[in-house]
Amino acid sequence: MPTSTLPRSSSNQELRQLVDTANASIFGTDMDLVINEWNLKTAEVTGYPREEALHKHLLDNFISCSSMRGALQQVLDRALGGHETSNFELDFETKSNGKRILLINVTARRSSVNDQEVCGILIVGQDVTDQAMEERDALARAQELRKLVDQANAPIFGINLHGAINEWNDKTANLTGYSRAEVVGKP
Repeated sequence: MPTSTLPRSSSNQELRQLVDTANASIFGTDMDLVINEWNLKTAEVTGYPREEALHKHLLDNFISCSSMRGALQQVLDRALGGHETSNFELDFETKSNGKRILLINVTARRSSVNDQEVCGILIVGQDVTDQAMEERDALARAQELRKLVDQANAPIFGINLHGAINEWNDKTANLTGYSRAEVVGKP
């Protein structure tokens, strides 16, 4: 007995509408990584309308960084082998030659006739460009500050609320003869 009382065509239309209007990017490929699914959110994020994206190879047309291509190829190969990947950060090239960072989940697309048969890949992602750029900027600033403290021409050391040393720069190490590793965390 069927689990749904909706006619199949109505069910397919509803699924199509759900995919198209989802607030997440949803795109898919066949076994050769040629795009065969592209929802409205993916079009909005990338600037490529569905008509321009369909029938194009995912890696060759939308992933410009060669190191990203290699990492993504591994994820896609795993999906084609039936293994899911969650939270993969993908640098996606936009139509305007910009870059959007998508946090994606990648899974195998199964045949409607035989659910053991993989027939492609389905990718669902969130645009995390703004957050990722903020995190990268914060990390770069922290590294710059760390370098500034370490290379300062004056001794800099600090203690936490419990009286343990939590900062010990190179000048302090040179003057005292104790390395950072020897003193950090000690009272």
